[in-house]
Amino acid sequence: MDASAANGLTRNIARSVRGISYEALPADAVFLAKQCALDWFGVTLAGADEPLARILREQALDEGGTPRASLVGRPERVTLAQAALVNGAASHALDFDDVQMMMSGHPTVPVFPAVLALAEGRHATGRDLIAAFVAGFETECRAGAYVMPGHYATGFHATATLGTFGSAAACAHLLGLDEAAWLNALGIAGAQAAGLKAMFGTMCKPLHAGKAAANGLLAATLAARGFTSAPDVFEAHQGFGATQTTTPNAERALRGLGDDYAIRGVLFKYHAACYGTHETIEGVLRLKESHGIQPRDVAAIQLTVPPGHLSMCNIQKPATALEGKFSLRFTAALALATGDTSEQAFTDAAVRRADLVALRDRVSVAAASSTAPGGIGAGTEVRLTTSTGAEFVERVNLDVPATDLDRQWDRLAAKFRSLATPVLGRDGAAALLSAVRDLDRARDVAELAALAVPGRERAPA
Repeated sequence: MDASAANGLTRNIARSVRGISYEALPADAVFLAKQCALDWFGVTLAGADEPLARILREQALDEGGTPRASLVGRPERVTLAQAALVNGAASHALDFDDVQMMMSGHPTVPVFPAVLALAEGRHATGRDLIAAFVAGFETECRAGAYVMPGHYATGFHATATLGTFGSAAACAHLLGLDEAAWLNALGIAGAQAAGLKAMFGTMCKPLHAGKAAANGLLAATLAARGFTSAPDVFEAHQGFGATQTTTPNAERALRGLGDDYAIRGVLFKYHAACYGTHETIEGVLRLKESHGIQPRDVAAIQLTVPPGHLSMCNIQKPATALEGKFSLRFTAALALATGDTSEQAFTDAAVRRADLVALRDRVSVAAASSTAPGGIGAGTEVRLTTSTGAEFVERVNLDVPATDLDRQWDRLAAKFRSLATPVLGRDGAAALLSAVRDLDRARDVAELAALAVPGRERAPA
């Protein structure tokens, strides 16, 4: 790494991202921010009553505090920090939220719940929210570009670690902090950034997103009060880069900064499982549709995946629905046998079903010889052999952002309706969808937050 590029890295990122304004954002960046928001509301509504979200909600209510922010999908109101934590964890509970390869993680779940809570509490405008969200998104992805692929390969959960910086940056932007306070906020975020891939398949993975949201919010609000930290958290001796990656790359982090918005690289999920399983699912579904293959026809399925998948989503014998979302073998079997990879398909009973277990055990996984930075998204080969010896191959690469954003909105709207309608009802879901589409016209984000609460038609006075 060029030491001169690393010098001032934190300041250069902060200075660029701090200067983001709604008025200067390209139209596609604004539209993508709305798409991220719509997808986030959908997955959060669907995850709001998951056991882990319920436990965190009960903890927050037991702690008490001044209620200033909404819990998505619930009638209770809590503190800003509690809302960031609970909503952040709920939004990642189903592992159905968006992905960005630059950070090798989930960009929206650690950032949006924090800046939404802060914006609701401050009665900020929709345009303020959009600009702050894009700033947070950009920051976590630039941090990811700096530390990947070594950070992820070492065992850190990027959504948690990098997401803390994204949350802090989004909240710092909404608060209008000066440059010195911005640097302090990022340093305070770095002092709290944590998360381990060993927790995948447990309640702690969604907790990571919630903690990143809450910790980033805390970092920005402390900085606003004058709390100090090291101003060079990324490049400092024994700082974030020195301690959490074997592959620091400041040039990559700065490449295109200010011009090439990272939000353009967002990828959305249409299967309710770890994104690393999606190429496998798509490959199996395509073979099934193209050749009419049924489970009884299959002798073996060989998956050749990016090496990073082996430590991310390769649980061999999942025992719970959550573990099933992180099993290449199980998701391949589920896709072939049922064609259903919605949230409802992942149950504890399904991972134990005799026919699915038998099919799962005919699936083998091997690592490809090369991969993209971060170890994910470089493409998967699905090789299916039938009992008669016939062989079919499908290669899938989902590391390509959509170019038709209107079509992508339509797909996300359909996904949103399927997730939101059971919670809000058809009219409530339609009202929230419309409000997100018109987010840049919102005069008070509290009105938007109110639409995500069942039975609440307007924000409280």
